Amino acid sequence: MAKYVLSIDQSTSGTKAILFDDKGALAGRYDQEHRQIINDQGWVEHDPAEIFRNLLRTVQGVFEKTGIAREDIVCAGLSNQRETSIAWNRSTGEPIYNAIVWQCSRGEAICQRLIGQGLGEKIRLATGIPASPYYSAAKLAWILENVPAAQELAKTGNLVCSTLDSWLVHKLCGGDPLTDYSNASRSQLFNVRTLQWDDDIAAAFGLRTEWFPEVRDSNSLFGHCDFNGILPKAVPLHGVLGDSHGALFGQGCLTPGSVKATYGTGSSVMMNVGEKPVFSDKGIVTSLAWGISGTVNYVLEGNMNYTGAVVKWLVDDLGLLPSSKDAEALARSARDVPGLYLVPAFSGLGAPYWDGAARGIICGLSRSVGKAEIVRAAEECIAYQINDIVDLMESETKFRVDTLKVDGGATRDGFLMQFQSDVIDAAVSVPAFEELSGSGPAYLAGMAMGLYSPDVVNHAPKAKFTPNMPAAERERRVQGWREAVRTVLAHGKSPTK
Repeated sequence: MAKYVLSIDQSTSGTKAILFDDKGALAGRYDQEHRQIINDQGWVEHDPAEIFRNLLRTVQGVFEKTGIAREDIVCAGLSNQRETSIAWNRSTGEPIYNAIVWQCSRGEAICQRLIGQGLGEKIRLATGIPASPYYSAAKLAWILENVPAAQELAKTGNLVCSTLDSWLVHKLCGGDPLTDYSNASRSQLFNVRTLQWDDDIAAAFGLRTEWFPEVRDSNSLFGHCDFNGILPKAVPLHGVLGDSHGALFGQGCLTPGSVKATYGTGSSVMMNVGEKPVFSDKGIVTSLAWGISGTVNYVLEGNMNYTGAVVKWLVDDLGLLPSSKDAEALARSARDVPGLYLVPAFSGLGAPYWDGAARGIICGLSRSVGKAEIVRAAEECIAYQINDIVDLMESETKFRVDTLKVDGGATRDGFLMQFQSDVIDAAVSVPAFEELSGSGPAYLAGMAMGLYSPDVVNHAPKAKFTPNMPAAERERRVQGWREAVRTVLAHGKSPTK
């Protein structure tokens, strides 16, 4: 009998149901987008009920699309958009407010309040990440301060504050709230040194650790589910990872010094640093890669808010492209304009700068700059942002990155991948399939069930790009980019070229 693993990848823009066969190869996927609820203040939310409906639709859809028999599913895994936060009723499982998305900066005042109280460094040293509205803690604190239903549930002991994985696991499997090490470590409420929820940090945000899920190894048994009757019998849910951690595992970045970059709405660059944490005060953060069978691995990570979203902006808001897939051809046709840079600080800059007040610019404009040149600058800014993180990781760890493993839809863009290789001066390895976020928990689940061996993560790449840019040109371009970033950080002063 054929055997398959079903993986759910619940991302910022939509949900995918993905099937992997008994060799770990992709057997099919089905996608469903959900609404981005954005108000005039730029606050970003998702409707959790819509997400769960879409999850079930994708599961139904992947079987209808592939014709694979539902009884051949032996286990399931789940990856989720990280930091996106939800408060819900422990008794009923129902959310009391929309999920607040990782991009949303409404918690900025809460973070600034704590920094003003002198708690910023305490938070960073305990959780590995700086006080920032990017993470879950300030989002959950905002809910508690502003949503009366949360305050009422807190009084009765029925409040659960979590990331989306915990709520989805509960909806699928029932039982007490559960999460894994990867998601807990991105909440800014988990002490990455003691590997426990931190009572003092929670209290600083006005929260209590009794409202948080139990933290388990990422390959633990999280329950059994039949996806509301779509499967003929309940199967074990045996792998849960935040989406970027899922990609790290799926890419086979299991040894210290291995690095991957995920190109999504935003981007995550992660370096596995092994079983002992490495801490940095220069804008990259320390998190847990995963916990597997009692052993945790740590990562250094840098996150950018706008990478793939920059190209989407060109399509949806500026109308410069009919679709994102057209960016490569137009970028290749563009003239090389020295000093032309786009810095996409649409809602501040993420790692390694962490300036929520920064706003984007296009600098170096001349009359010869047209649509193609703007598109090229938008593509290049993605590579420059990732290079900023890779350079810093090399400096902080002394590991030399010789290969960057990449995933996400933008890896289809040969112009971007070659420019990325040139800018970081290292090979860029594109995997045989794009569904890396979902592959990590699927592989963990399959390994837990004895379906896969550990070498399931060793894939031959679909493509490999190697650097061919002269060192002097690379240096000139990178320094020009960093000067443009300094202009943004200076809040609007004119660049000097």
